[in-house]
Amino acid sequence: MGKGYRQGRLGEEIRKIISSMLIHQIKDPRLSSMISISGVNVTSDGSYATCYVSTLDMGKDKAEKEAEEKEILAGLESASGLFRKEIGRQVRMRRTPQLIFKMDHSAEYGKHIDEILSTMDFDSYQKDDEEDEDTLE
Repeated sequence: MGKGYRQGRLGEEIRKIISSMLIHQIKDPRLSSMISISGVNVTSDGSYATCYVSTLDMGKDKAEKEAEEKEILAGLESASGLFRKEIGRQVRMRRTPQLIFKMDHSAEYGKHIDEILSTMDFDSYQKDDEEDEDTLE
């Protein structure tokens, strides 16, 4: 079953509030790198909101990147009370959702798929298809 209209609107409002707070209010040094909230999924009952966090990749190796991601998630978890307080103040809902932060690796995965596609030779497949059509005639 798809995500409901209400959960989508609530998720977008939560994303806007957290993004704004990261820019203007939160001064945690663990959150000083370039991060963004790429999306928020809210459960159907509104009790949990999963916030997907993406970072700007600066050509770091895997170990440095994992350490930085752990620091970012720890910083976001420590600020989750402030986020919830502001969400409750701005959205006016009966129950403010519990925030769960996860790293979003979809941009890296998309880059990996692009690299795979760029190595493939599509011209040879088209020639094979044209030869098959000629033999059928």
